[in-house]
Amino acid sequence: MFFVDTIEIAGLGNRSYLAGGERTAVVVDPPRDIDQMLEAAARRGVRISHVVETHIHNDYVTGGLDLARLTGAAYLVPAGAAVSFERVPVHDGDRTLIDTDLALRALATPGHTPHHTAYALEQHGTVLAVFTGGSLLIGTVGRPDLVEPRLTEDLARAQHASAHRLAAELPDTATVLPTHGFGSFCSAGQSAGSETTIGKERASNEALTQDVDTFVTRLLAGLDDFPAYYTHMGPVNTAGPAPVDLTAPAVADAEEIAARLAAGEWVVDLRNRIAFAEGHVAGTYNFEADGQLATYLAWLIPWGKPVTLLAASAEQLACAQRELVRVGIDRPAAAATGEPAAWTPEGTDLAAFPRATFADLAECRRVEDPVVLDVRRASERAAGFIQGSVHIPLHALHRRLEDVPPGVVWVHCAGGMRAAIAASLLDAAGRDVVAVDDSFTAAEAAGLPLRAA
Repeated sequence: MFFVDTIEIAGLGNRSYLAGGERTAVVVDPPRDIDQMLEAAARRGVRISHVVETHIHNDYVTGGLDLARLTGAAYLVPAGAAVSFERVPVHDGDRTLIDTDLALRALATPGHTPHHTAYALEQHGTVLAVFTGGSLLIGTVGRPDLVEPRLTEDLARAQHASAHRLAAELPDTATVLPTHGFGSFCSAGQSAGSETTIGKERASNEALTQDVDTFVTRLLAGLDDFPAYYTHMGPVNTAGPAPVDLTAPAVADAEEIAARLAAGEWVVDLRNRIAFAEGHVAGTYNFEADGQLATYLAWLIPWGKPVTLLAASAEQLACAQRELVRVGIDRPAAAATGEPAAWTPEGTDLAAFPRATFADLAECRRVEDPVVLDVRRASERAAGFIQGSVHIPLHALHRRLEDVPPGVVWVHCAGGMRAAIAASLLDAAGRDVVAVDDSFTAAEAAGLPLRAA
């Protein structure tokens, strides 16, 4: 008897796993908030005997060290990772017994990082699955450019070799269980589907269907920007993260919120973009709690700057706080819940801006020449853009507000979420803005002239 439970970390596009037998289990690549791993083990009625990392993560703070300390589990980390804490160093070929008839076999798979290690889950010597971390993903591989620019091409070649090693040594029936690839920026491409096997990847994954030179050339050409906060994740994970603290932040009243805004701190409104556009505290930024909150807030905010969170409810605030600790934003400076009228000093008006569709933009352009700001990433814009639009990716906008031409700014992305963030940044800077809350696929149908890069 064995099981593998998948724990989705949807906001970051990652997965963690709990795998085991009747009595004991292993956790693979746990997130910072380890309570969900403990709850999963409790539901299964098993003890967590081992915690393993496939690599030192660049996109989130691991909960591995804290989980191992709390449960007394052995903490397995690739031997090549230069960490500052006690752990069990894992070498290629090491075999670790997890339960009576379940074992993990370490497979050195450098590429995503130099020390990356995959783990084959074996029962009676038969490989059932392989935890591939950032190595072989669904239809793609983990990106090789997160460690050191001078290593990128060598690591890309190593990714190709590692994928071929897994395909050569593991049976086609083995389930592939990656950590990245479900929206994570650690993925070199977009994954298709939610499950796969070695056999399926052998037939379709470019790392396994292309020669190494073709694969490396195409892989490197397709790499896009990655979140700025990644720079801080490796050092935190190497040093050993502190235990997570999810206690509620201090409550801020309207006067404190105004004071924090006046001091240049970030005050973030977590409500949905429709509610924010209709009325919000002037100077606040809108990062929807239901969007990719952790990714985009951590990407844009100057690292270490205090952040105050405004939420519609205590539940929304708690969920946001949980997401943020996963990327190292540990303690909000303050928080408030409720409605924006309560967050603004008496006698102060709320700010607002209009929302629109691409059809509205097309109608406007028939009589005016508004500024059209495209905040998608360069790879998205390359596939087609509105003729005459200005391009500043969202992650660069807060540093380039002066590059936005004068006039009313119609800002768009691919679906509306990033446009809402951008609109809030522009609105806070005193610009007249219209947030295009629409799918970019509607632009051409609306009669807007498109060009390809």
